[in-house]
Formats: sequence, structure tokens, C-alpha cells
Amino acid sequence: MSFLVIPAIDLKRGRCVRLVQGRAETETVFSEDPVATALQWQAQGAPRLHVVDLDGAWAGAPAQAAIVRAIIGALSIPVQVGGGLRDRASVEQVLEAGARWAVIGTRAALDPTFLGEICRACEERIIVSVDASDGRVAVDGWTRVLDLDAVALVRDAAAAGAAAILYTDIARDGTQEGPNLWSTEAVAKVAGIAILASGGVSCLDDLRQLAGIPGVEGAIVGRALYSGAVDLRRALAEVGG
Repeated sequence: MSFLVIPAIDLKRGRCVRLVQGRAETETVFSEDPVATALQWQAQGAPRLHVVDLDGAWAGAPAQAAIVRAIIGALSIPVQVGGGLRDRASVEQVLEAGARWAVIGTRAALDPTFLGEICRACEERIIVSVDASDGRVAVDGWTRVLDLDAVALVRDAAAAGAAAILYTDIARDGTQEGPNLWSTEAVAKVAGIAILASGGVSCLDDLRQLAGIPGVEGAIVGRALYSGAVDLRRALAEVGG
């Protein structure tokens, strides 16, 4: 299977932004037109797109459903969507809007019963986002850290039937300081299902190293693509193939 290099579109107040370590005050606006940005990544060969409703993540419910629907509707590549998906109705709505996968994090960490139920109800269409801060799980748009080991949540999500794990080291996210290879590998060893790595990618070599970790099937790339540090076409040709 080819390694997936997946561009990220983070939505805040209708614009495409990037944050550092998820902090709202670090916002950099990269586009006023997220649909055009999505089409740009598709045109460059992106195999899928990762879309996050940041306002929804902070509010606890989807806040930019219309824009998310517009992005999905404009594309022919599959889209995974997260941000504020904390009940079955919101998950089903985003899937019915055309998303191939729904990405859930906070509710998955807080409610193991819900995690199992939603994975069974939406088989192979739930990606569990495990967002780690010093090895502990962060929730509510990364504003709160639980006394829950990230590796334990990975095991629980895999056992519940998640299609994949999206693993983010929050300290690296948006920094372009390189991914946390050690923690990503530790998670991949116990998961038994596909891992998508996120946080810190700064160059092609970072992607090559992630691609070399057994079980890591792709990486979400944000700031490095928007800043030009990583060229998507080249990344797909040299790593994604």
C-alpha cells in the first residue's frame, strides 16, 4: 500500500488557518476560500483530504457544516472530517454529507460505550483521533488533558473497531520541528490497525521516516505544505509512491 500524504484544511470562521500546538491565539490565515484550497490540493494529486472544524472542536458541536459540505461536494477524492463530532447525529450528518470517514476524539476518549457503538454503527468509517500531550490524551479542542494514557486509548479504539487511528503529538503540531517518531512508533506497535501520523512534519525526510515505521500508513501535513517547505507533488512522487 502506498504511503498517504494527506493535506489538512483547518477551518476557523470560514477561513483556512494553521495554529501552533492548537492554540487559537497562534492563528495564521492561509486562505479565505477553503473550497479553492481543497481543489488546489486535489489538483496536485492529494489522495484524500483531512478537514477539521476548529470552531466545532472548541464549541463541542459542528460549527461550519455548510463549508464542510461545500468542500466535500467540490472534490472527487475522499475526505475525512473532524471537529465537534460528539454524538451519533453529528457523525451521521457528516457521513451523509459525503465524508468517507468521520474523525472523533473527545467523545471517544470520554465515553468507551459510545466509541464501541459508533464504530459498530458506522463500520470502517470511524477514525479515532488520539491527541497526546506528554503521553496523555487531550480533549475539547486540546484545551483539557485527561489522566488517560494515549497508548491505552489507541488499544481501546482498535478493539472497538475503529478504521484507523489519527495520532497527533500536540507539542509538535504546527511547529515544523519534525514529528515525534518515538511516540508514533510506540503507538503503531500496539494498534494493530492503520496509523495516520500528525504533528511537526517539516520536510520530505520527515515523511520518509514516518513511512518507514511499520503500521504508519500516512501522514497529515498542514503548515509545511502551506509554507512551501514540502511540495505535495514531489512528496507524493518520492514518498507516497
